[in-house]
Amino acid sequence: MGLKELLNLTKRSFFTIIMTIMKIAVLGTRGIPAAYSGFETCVEQVSSRLVKRGHKVTVYCRTKGVPVYKGIKLVNLPTISNKYLDTFFHTFISVLHVVIRSKTNTILIFGVGNAVFCLPLRIFKKKVIINVDGLDWKRKKWGAFARWYLKISERWAGSFANEVITDSNVIRQYYLNKYNKCTHMIAYGAYTEKSEKQDFLAKSGLKTNGYILFVGRLVPENCAHHLIKAYNLLNTKLKLVVVGGGSYSDKYMRYLKSEANPNTLFTGYVFGEDYRQIVSNAYVFVESSEVGGTHPALLEAMGMGNCVMVNDIPPNLETIGNAGLSYKGNKEHLDLAEKLDNLIGNPDIVEKYRKLAMKRIKKFYSWELVADKYEELINECD
Repeated sequence: MGLKELLNLTKRSFFTIIMTIMKIAVLGTRGIPAAYSGFETCVEQVSSRLVKRGHKVTVYCRTKGVPVYKGIKLVNLPTISNKYLDTFFHTFISVLHVVIRSKTNTILIFGVGNAVFCLPLRIFKKKVIINVDGLDWKRKKWGAFARWYLKISERWAGSFANEVITDSNVIRQYYLNKYNKCTHMIAYGAYTEKSEKQDFLAKSGLKTNGYILFVGRLVPENCAHHLIKAYNLLNTKLKLVVVGGGSYSDKYMRYLKSEANPNTLFTGYVFGEDYRQIVSNAYVFVESSEVGGTHPALLEAMGMGNCVMVNDIPPNLETIGNAGLSYKGNKEHLDLAEKLDNLIGNPDIVEKYRKLAMKRIKKFYSWELVADKYEELINECD
């Protein structure tokens, strides 16, 4: 064990000694086990680690399931399956449950759209921390009223919560400049272990280093169309694999499929070991999103040793540092096609960035480090 690792272990042991057992309730996500997005993965990874450290964690879920998972208590409550009401309604009844039936004093809320619920929780003497993620109002799926609501929710988050978490320094600076609000930057985490299995790849007709990969919700702001159009310009034997699905509307998905050529594989959502296999064996991973903060899928791809190519928005550039490549998002598929063509012809460059990506995740984005930061913040707030 090196000196740095020993110091980190000593620090963690010190905090474990001085911290009392904390009771934490997590609201605002679909719940766990994680089977949808970065929020749910973060909740599962952080909560399971907090439980192992002796804390008591309750996660509010939208689907029926077991009452306990990895030592985490699950409270399963109903919701309304609607793009605008799903999260809001479920968080509302979760707040009622916390206030009426729970003795938990520290509440961790995910999603800036839930900021309005910080106020009633504070009125009932709860300590509230909210993770606002990125700038959700920029997403094209929202109408005018939803965008207004999400913008005003940013101000509410800063005013109503005890503490605010942002997932990148770019978003942290945004809150400081716009609202004069100091926030805590805690990014998402990722594993650094590639899958050695090949059965899902074989079943899908794929081979190691035989495809370019996209992972994400198929919604306009994630710009999968950049990649599909760029791929159509390439002269390559590599396949294009698109992992993900739509969100309440399949209009954009139909558009993507109409643009795709026969060498493009749409897998739908993929989870667990199958997901690890498909991410571990790509030639290049492309993160084309034009909005958001730190994208969990990008971290996961880097952690599993991928050469990554990202849309050059500031949060993506912050995430990759010197361990990835970028294309000009304002030039869309044209610049992306040129950059991908260069990587296809230069496997040595791909190999170089694979090593850099995994090294960066180990240094800055491990789940243990993320859990440490949440634990320290919650303890200070408590």
